[in-house]
Amino acid sequence: MTTAGVVERAVSTRDLRVNYGSREALRGVGFDAPVGSLFGLLGPNGGGKTTLFRVLATLLPPNGGTAQVFGADVVFDPASVRRSLGVVFQAPSLDKILTVRENLRLHGPFYGLRGAELDARIAENADRLQLADRLDARVATLSGGLKRRVEIAKGLLHRPRLLLLDEPTVGLDPGARRDVWAFLAELRATHGVTCLVTTHLMEEAERCDRLVILHQGRVVAEGAPDALRAEIGGDVVQVETRDPEGFAARVRERFGGDAEVVDGKVRLERAEGHRFVPALVDAFPKEVAAVSVGKPTLEDVFLRRTGHRFFDADRAAAEAAEAAASKRRRR
Repeated sequence: MTTAGVVERAVSTRDLRVNYGSREALRGVGFDAPVGSLFGLLGPNGGGKTTLFRVLATLLPPNGGTAQVFGADVVFDPASVRRSLGVVFQAPSLDKILTVRENLRLHGPFYGLRGAELDARIAENADRLQLADRLDARVATLSGGLKRRVEIAKGLLHRPRLLLLDEPTVGLDPGARRDVWAFLAELRATHGVTCLVTTHLMEEAERCDRLVILHQGRVVAEGAPDALRAEIGGDVVQVETRDPEGFAARVRERFGGDAEVVDGKVRLERAEGHRFVPALVDAFPKEVAAVSVGKPTLEDVFLRRTGHRFFDADRAAAEAAEAAASKRRRR
């Protein structure tokens, strides 16, 4: 949506900072999420996604910078922000003993919904999320995918303008994940709801209209997935060889450009990689054990911007979190 040619912002942050003691969880984060978009926050574990989610949900005040939702400041006008928000947390928030209908009825009064109006909203969202035949089923009997749909239905009861979802497909099978993303796309297209989703899954980030990539509390890339991948400027060529470091140096000397060692393989970015490979093999016929050519991915964007592979950063963050937890347990 635009006004006089200006894109309206559902979410806008500037120089956003959050500290946990001496650790900087967010370090100057700034981005804009357009109204009506399906917007992604992509990053490895420990990148700052959930901290940012908590700030936008008014659950955590920042230590510096600003964050606004439809122009309302999360610190100075949290009530206005909350009226605009529907929130779906990563951790389950349903009462398993109660039915789907009972869970939704318990949630309605928090937004001033009661009686016939609440029942109408429950029916509306049950139809929208294909839950009408499960309203009187106990949550404990539902599959993971159906439980996630109930969580989303709960977040939509008050017809929010912005739906925040923190890793909404964690623990779901591939089919259930596809269903969640198909619904979010429909919600955006049919009802104009802005959806902001955190994820650490590349294939999910590809479904977004626009995204920011976070690493160690900073925005390292922002844009539409196609545009981000296009910055690679060609194909990604990977070569297996006995001496990766030496081979990379010889390739740089012979062909110029960047050749780097990633996970024991030599990685190059070249326009028309399929045409470059024969020249590479001809130049080093005894050194190339295997070679592959692929189109750029968001993983390649992350690697170019940070110097790290995405899942190496994910694993390092998980190990650091486990080490911190172990240290706390010893105290």
